[in-house]
Amino acid sequence: MTALMIQGTGSNVGKSMLVAGLCRAARRRGLSVAPFKPQNMSNNAAVTADGGEIGRAQALQALACGLAPHTDMNPVLLKPETDVGAQVVVQGRRVATVKARDYARLKPDLLASVLESFRRLSAAHDLVIVEGAGSPAEVNLRQGDIANMGFAQAADVPVILCGDIDRGGVIAQIVGTQAVMEAVDNARVAGFLINKFRGDPSLFDDGYALIEQRTGWRGYGVAPWFPQAWKLPAEDALDIGAPARAEGLHVVCLRLSRIANFDDMDPLAQEEGVRLTMLAPGGALPGDTDVVILPGSKSTRGDLAFLRAQGWDLDIAAHVRRGGHVLGICGGFQMLGQWVDDPEGIEGPAGRDAGLGLLQVGTVMTGDKRLTEVRAVHAASGTGFDGYEIHIGRSEGADRARPFALVDGTPEGAVSADGRVAGSYLHGMFRDDAFRAAWLAGFGVQASGRYGETVEATLDALADHLGAHLDVAGLLAAAR
Repeated sequence: MTALMIQGTGSNVGKSMLVAGLCRAARRRGLSVAPFKPQNMSNNAAVTADGGEIGRAQALQALACGLAPHTDMNPVLLKPETDVGAQVVVQGRRVATVKARDYARLKPDLLASVLESFRRLSAAHDLVIVEGAGSPAEVNLRQGDIANMGFAQAADVPVILCGDIDRGGVIAQIVGTQAVMEAVDNARVAGFLINKFRGDPSLFDDGYALIEQRTGWRGYGVAPWFPQAWKLPAEDALDIGAPARAEGLHVVCLRLSRIANFDDMDPLAQEEGVRLTMLAPGGALPGDTDVVILPGSKSTRGDLAFLRAQGWDLDIAAHVRRGGHVLGICGGFQMLGQWVDDPEGIEGPAGRDAGLGLLQVGTVMTGDKRLTEVRAVHAASGTGFDGYEIHIGRSEGADRARPFALVDGTPEGAVSADGRVAGSYLHGMFRDDAFRAAWLAGFGVQASGRYGETVEATLDALADHLGAHLDVAGLLAAAR
């Protein structure tokens, strides 16, 4: 087994991007390489070829490796449903919903599944590049850890520690991490690197040398800010970097509190004829909005209440009265209906809430979860496209007689009688160039992008970027 683990001094220091770039760099060196993240916390999930789900970041990393996403690449996925509880997905399947304080009791059992998945990947590939979660400096969570040093020790994997200079205090980030960790974990660290530097990296030479001196760890380089990162699928809704455009079809996506699979928006952000706004909580719907998108949600009824608390229900109703369009995807589709019923309390307390009333459908939450890739045909344009379903619940009602799409000839989704409000359970539709072009053409906009080719080119550019600034050969040699 040959593996290397990238851990960070904190969340959002760029671990996912580094792993993707290193995976592409290793692949271009002729290695069979696979990504791995023992534990991820994200509501942005991807459906896998083996019929499960993993974090979207690991799906991107799989693409960098030239592989289809597999549940072994992210054996434990935590999907937050409330501020204190999350759904636990193990090797692609939901096993429980637990409160944060109870999760620690599950971790000893989860380690066996994590190591099982890791060993399968290791046996099938020359190299596995592992991504940590959060930070090993969270030593209060060290006992029973399966995400950082606990996994690294159990699997005997060397660690590279990544610091984020963009947020400031990177010397303290790295030296401080060493200071709080136990000696046995510090011995596991093979070196460090600095990420997200803006400007002339030589200006940090003294700081870099100080870190080497204080820690005794080898430095593997300083990676400048990668400006094309916004072209890759975002794992955090705050990272969707739509360019600021003054003109174009104004598409506004509501940033719900439990927003899920928000990378649905990424392809639209890259379209030159689209002005995408990710509307933050507290903001009013802009008066020049052309299309409102209600995205997926991990807690449909919870986000319905959140949406109403922002006053967005009134904004959307006024938008529709003015002739505007609305598209609901997955949980957003459920919200557009007359009611959402969760009799078994699957997503939270049992109960039934009124929907936004813009589609003549109602939704009942059920225990079975649909996870599948699909080939569909857009009913309005006749365009075929690829997508995927990842949801619980069934939606039925009169507007289902006007489907959004057909999947194997079966009606899917719903459209209002005037055609201006539509809902669908299908994620990933905008990644399909043909569908995106047909959908935009309905608003008089000509599509300009080829999304898949852009992502592939950006992964190559990321590998080139890391190769120019980091000791990639040394990093790969550190694997064992």
